[in-house]
Formats: sequence, structure tokens, C-alpha cells
Amino acid sequence: MARIYDSFSDLIGNTPLLELHNYRRNRNLHARILAKIEYFNPAGSVKDRIAWGIIKEAEEAGKIRRGDLLVDVTSGNTGIGLAAVAAARGYRTKFYLSDNISQDKIELLRLYGAEIVKVKNEFFLDPDALEKITARVQQENPTAFFTDQLANPANPRTHFETTGPEIWRDTDGAVDIFVGAVGTGGTISGAGRFLKSQKPGLKVVIAEPSAESLPTEENPYPNQIDGVHKVTEVAAEQLPGNFDTTIADQVIALSTAEARKTAAALVAEEGIFAGTSSGAVLWAATQLAALSENAGKVIVAVLPDTGERYLTASAAAEPSTWQPSRGEGQARKNTAAEA
Repeated sequence: MARIYDSFSDLIGNTPLLELHNYRRNRNLHARILAKIEYFNPAGSVKDRIAWGIIKEAEEAGKIRRGDLLVDVTSGNTGIGLAAVAAARGYRTKFYLSDNISQDKIELLRLYGAEIVKVKNEFFLDPDALEKITARVQQENPTAFFTDQLANPANPRTHFETTGPEIWRDTDGAVDIFVGAVGTGGTISGAGRFLKSQKPGLKVVIAEPSAESLPTEENPYPNQIDGVHKVTEVAAEQLPGNFDTTIADQVIALSTAEARKTAAALVAEEGIFAGTSSGAVLWAATQLAALSENAGKVIVAVLPDTGERYLTASAAAEPSTWQPSRGEGQARKNTAAEA
């Protein structure tokens, strides 16, 4: 039967799970890795889900109406998702973003009609940065609707209601380990909570950047993993409000170079061109899949977006082939209790 969709929002979700057979075979991995490919969402990332969830809830509560201005702080993908949904539903958008964001994302935001305000990356080194930038956004836009991606409960709730159930359905409940990263905290918290509610023994694992990939006062513009944030040894006020600090069973740290090499391997070996954050998540999943204790288990790795959003970054210069480094499979980890 023919099927014609009625709106942009109808295209969001139900993204595919792809088993990485070539990738697994090339590394002799013990566990299966299934990639949840979120760039199949209409605006190209997992953030399309929360963009629609936040806007839909605001519409139903009568908080916004056609022509209103929506504002937020974004590292790119949530802004793009919000701008896309807003364009389809008749809203205006304005976003505050760090000046280290890829030019590809900035151009996409502009194409969707968003107004952009750049903030120096070193500003976010301030322990009170999130509180200060939130206050600034609201002060400068007193009549706008602040979508508040970092603390809006519609964010993790959307993943609890869509991403988690999709993974459970498509694996027929066979998923054993769920791997993701923390940007807003919504995906790992919402989907992780749903999956654990269905299977209490399921393990939730977070990929986070190691020290050399983080900005410092001496180097405010390091080679970062765009949109992936550190969650261990971080003050509570610097973590997104939507991040459930009890959800993770393990945290695995990695460098930007490791994330990029893994993303390059994915496109060369499976034809899946995903972004650097996806490389980070897959690298963590690879460490887990290499452990004999995980033999036969099913690992689901969320790939947040497409590599086409980072073509102007140095990732484009990475080699297209990749070989496991010495000691591959030795996960660098922190327990949730240490986090």
C-alpha cells in the first residue's frame, strides 16, 4: 500500500538498527554490535526526537503559538532539530552556541532560518557557565519561549517513550548493553531507564572524552569530540539537568583521535558515514565487544548524527583505514560509583 506522510514530525523516530558484521569480523570481537543510526531522522540527528518532543509539549500546554520565537543554547544538533521542526510549524528560532562548533552545523542552522549568537568557548570553563548562559538567554529574549534542552523533562521522556522502546522492539528484548554519550543527557537517561525497566540486568555504558580532548584555560580550543561531554569528576552544577547520574554502570574515556579513527573505520568497512560522537560511542562499544566476558552478548550503540556535519573539520583528513592499536580491547573505565 502507498503511504504518504502528513508532516515533518511524522518522519521522526523508528530509525534502523544495523548489525556491524564487517566491523566485528575485522576485529574478531566476541559480542555483536548493533548501530542505532539516528541520522535517518529527517533533520539528520537523534536531536530531532527531543526537538519535536519539546515543541509538541509546549504546543499542547498552550505555551507557544505560530510566529513565536524559540531560543536555546546548543552545540548544533538540537538547534538544527528545533530549527527544522520550527520551520515546519511556523516558529522562529534563535540559538546561542560556542564558537568552536563546526561550520557545517552553523550553515545548516542559517539555512533553517535560525538567528545565531556565538559565545567564546572559554566561557564554558566557568563552573557557573550553564547558569550564566541560561540567565543571559532569558534576559535578552524576555518574550521568547526557552526550550531548555538541558533541563526540559520532555527531553529524556521522549527517549523513554521512543528510543528505548524501539531498541527493545527491534532486538526482541535481546539487548544486553546500551552504549551512548552525554550531550544533554536525554538519550542515555531516557532510553537507558526504559531498557533497564524491561531488563534490570542490562548494562548502560557512557563514552566520555579523555583529558586531552577537553578545553582548558591554556588551550580553550582543543581537538574536541563535538557534543560529547565529560561526566566523571564533574561538579553536579556543570552536568545537564536531564542527566540521570545513577543510570550508568560504566564510563569509558577516549581521545578525539580514537573517536575519529573509529568513525573513519565505520565508513570504510560498513559504508556508514557517521559523526565523531558516533565514533566515540562505537569505540566504547568496541572495547566492550572485545572482552571475552561479553561473548555472545548484544550491544546497541547509538550513532547520533552524520559525518557530513563535520566535513570542514580535520576529521575529513583522517585515513580511511584503521588497525587496532596495541592493547585494543582494554577498556579505560570508571564505575558509576566513582563518577
